[in-house]
Amino acid sequence: MPVRRTAEAVGIFNSSEVALLGRVFDRLKVDGQSEQQREVLASRIIANYMAGVVDEEELLSASIQPLGR
Repeated sequence: MPVRRTAEAVGIFNSSEVALLGRVFDRLKVDGQSEQQREVLASRIIANYMAGVVDEEELLSASIQPLGR
C-alpha cells in the first residue's frame, strides 16, 4: 500500500502512526486510481500529518483536497 510504503521509507513514524495513516488512506482511495494517483494521495496524507493534523477525522477531511487548497 502506498501510504505504508511511503511512511516506512521516511522512517520517522511508529507503528500506531503508520496504522492511522493507513486507515485514512484506505478511506480516501478510489477504485480505478492509478498507482501515481495513490502515491500523490499517500504523500498528501503524510504531509498533512507532519503539518500537525493528527486527529483521524481531521486528517481525513484535510486530505480530501489537494495541498494548498
